[in-house]
Amino acid sequence: MNVLRELQRFEPFKNLAMGSQQLLVQGTNVQHVSSGTDILYKGQPVSGAYVVLEGRLRIFTIAPNGTQATLYFVNSGEACVLALNCLFSDLLYPAWVQAESPTRVAVIPGSVYRKLFEIERAVQNLTVQALSTLVYRLMSELDQLHSSNHKQRLVSFVLSHATSDGSLRMTQQQLAQHLGTTREVIARLIQELVANGLLRSQRGQINIRDLFALRNVIAPVDPVKANSYSKSKRKSG
Repeated sequence: MNVLRELQRFEPFKNLAMGSQQLLVQGTNVQHVSSGTDILYKGQPVSGAYVVLEGRLRIFTIAPNGTQATLYFVNSGEACVLALNCLFSDLLYPAWVQAESPTRVAVIPGSVYRKLFEIERAVQNLTVQALSTLVYRLMSELDQLHSSNHKQRLVSFVLSHATSDGSLRMTQQQLAQHLGTTREVIARLIQELVANGLLRSQRGQINIRDLFALRNVIAPVDPVKANSYSKSKRKSG
């Protein structure tokens, strides 16, 4: 599958004019990276726009003591807005980027992307959407950081990233890196949640046991509703 066909799987690139399609394939390449591979480093010049074709990128910071904290993720079909900002503002990249899973990324040369931005409304929309998505995600993370304790942030992360069957395949070290804390803190919190029957833990994975109680950790509910839920749960059991 060529680069153009890969990108045309996503809405912003489906209906580009013929001239824009020809421009897009000039110099655009696809990087295949394994899980855990670093793609961009803080202070690195950015050569192009990064569009995820498959997999997911993790954008994170590193504190002076070495602690990592996830800023946001770039999912399939999305562009890294910090890289876009560097292209348009002539800045060095301000964070680190790592493949969260086996990932394929299309790197569109900066000169090509800037030209497409001038002539294609869909590329303009992609850029604006990337910016608005970043602002929303960063505001959500800042809100959690300032209004939640470590347990609430851990539970919120589990609820946001667990699969439909309630499982989250992630080590305690990875969770600590995402949340900007230590593995020891995460281990203690998980042990507490397991002891209270909210989670089940095994090597490299945790599972949700009591979704209602887990939600209640970050958003306490009306006690009347909670009582009604408990009664209905006993009846169904």
